[in-house]
Amino acid sequence: MNIESANRDPGARCPCLSGLPFGECCGTILAGERDAPTAEALMRSRFTAFALGDRDHLLLSWHPDTRPDDLELDDAMRWYRLDIESTNGGSPFDTEGEVTFTAYYKTGSERGTLHERSRFTRHDGRWVYLDGVVG
Repeated sequence: MNIESANRDPGARCPCLSGLPFGECCGTILAGERDAPTAEALMRSRFTAFALGDRDHLLLSWHPDTRPDDLELDDAMRWYRLDIESTNGGSPFDTEGEVTFTAYYKTGSERGTLHERSRFTRHDGRWVYLDGVVG
């Protein structure tokens, strides 16, 4: 699934594996129709953006103090699974939150994982990705 096919089929399963259809989950966040209500929802939308190659959402959802000037995505890398392991804060009433996750990917015949503890904060009232510790 890429961003074009996801937009054509909002009833398809969301890549973040929340169990919801794309159009009821990350699709509305990626389309800019609504802000992520929690840090976890933003984390899920960012995983989905990686899975679909939505570079714009990744940059827009990154805190301006830590956001890179440019972001290149590897078209050969296919993100296919997200496991949320824990959350700390990040509710609709918080201003900071952490999400620890493992994301699974394939590159050709090789498989790999990314394990990260990501920090999120509110900026101009919206949840944004601040930074993360990979490990």
